[in-house]
Amino acid sequence: MRLVTQIINYVRSISSTLLGTILLCVAAITFTVYLMSRHSHIEINLTDQHLHLYNEYGQLCFECPISSGIGGIGSEENSAKTPTGNFIIAERFGDGLPDSTIFKARRAIGNYPNAIPSEMNEDSDFILTRILWLDGTDSHNANTKNRYIYIHGTNREDLLGSAVSHGCIRVSPENMITLFNSTDLNTTVIIFEKK
Repeated sequence: MRLVTQIINYVRSISSTLLGTILLCVAAITFTVYLMSRHSHIEINLTDQHLHLYNEYGQLCFECPISSGIGGIGSEENSAKTPTGNFIIAERFGDGLPDSTIFKARRAIGNYPNAIPSEMNEDSDFILTRILWLDGTDSHNANTKNRYIYIHGTNREDLLGSAVSHGCIRVSPENMITLFNSTDLNTTVIIFEKK
């Protein structure tokens, strides 16, 4: 933090020039990106169907509605349940792809709504935009990655706020881009039911 302050003060001292102004803008943007990339964890409240992103100081940076599993809460295979507990982001997919990308088995297979694969239609339940693949770190949710539980974009924004997924956490494509750009591998994710 001290180094950043020294750089900004130096740039201010030469800001009367065009180069100084450009350097000040670059420094401000770099510092903003640095702060945005230092998020410590995600909390997902299944009771109110909301995701909250907190920075390393515990300050709320971002929140959005979600959809969790239609089967309720649990870790059973093929149950359409969303697991609870502690997780990490184990893998990330979609960086650099169009925001409208449709995924199947974590591979880009089309674009919504203009290039939908022939075996699907616009009412299909799509995995869109980006994927954050979760891995459970508790004994009761250790099978999470094997169950293919993701945080991902959805074409069914009208259902956000309701438990309707196959166990994944769905968010709007716009919110998925923000979340993807604000997290890294091994970001902590806590999923819970507030009673």
